[in-house]
Amino acid sequence: RQRQMCIRDRPASEIVKIASKYQSTISLIANGKTINAKSILNIMAAGIKSSTEIEIQCDGADEESAMKELLQAFENNFGE
Repeated sequence: RQRQMCIRDRPASEIVKIASKYQSTISLIANGKTINAKSILNIMAAGIKSSTEIEIQCDGADEESAMKELLQAFENNFGE
């Protein structure tokens, strides 16, 4: 499953916290780079800026739950 959206902030720790709860492989694709969403270092090193369009990819047994929770977090600006 894939979904494209824009982010306004770079709450890397929240993305990792959510992604790490799931067995699925979860990636962010931004600026032509595929980033492991379970690695805070990879997310921060990618330099995702506000208004950068990203794509979330989830692949695995619990991909639907993972995608749903990540989308909710993005839509709610990670509670900020």
